[in-house]
Amino acid sequence: MASAEELAAIKAKILMVGAGGIGCELLKTLVLTGFRDIHLIDMDTIEVSNLNRQFLFRKHHVGQSKAKVAREAVLKFRPDVNIVAYHANVKSTEFNVEFFQNFHVVLNGLDNLDARRHVNRLCLAAGVPLVESGTTGYLGQVG
Repeated sequence: MASAEELAAIKAKILMVGAGGIGCELLKTLVLTGFRDIHLIDMDTIEVSNLNRQFLFRKHHVGQSKAKVAREAVLKFRPDVNIVAYHANVKSTEFNVEFFQNFHVVLNGLDNLDARRHVNRLCLAAGVPLVESGTTGYLGQVG
């Protein structure tokens, strides 16, 4: 029988923003701990320089969408997970307050300070908790 924590993870709807170095780790950890409904937004494509730290990607993925390839990589070892991938900019008008209100929590893993602030504003407006992590150059932040 599943514990209360396991049931909560199964029912939670998660939004992840960023599928790079932080995002690959977050996505792996989420699915391995039981989360089954994850939406993933990233506008970047995979570059050769990503391959040493973004373990869901391989050389043949270069030039492809990070969000879509991350989804496919995870589905290979957890096919029962619902992952919706958006190859898009989180600042696009389709990702508005109403969109954010569909989620129980938002996880940020961005390397762009402006986009991180944008997600923070949307979470505040939507009343959705934000777990913030990101990088700028050699600096990192988690909050």
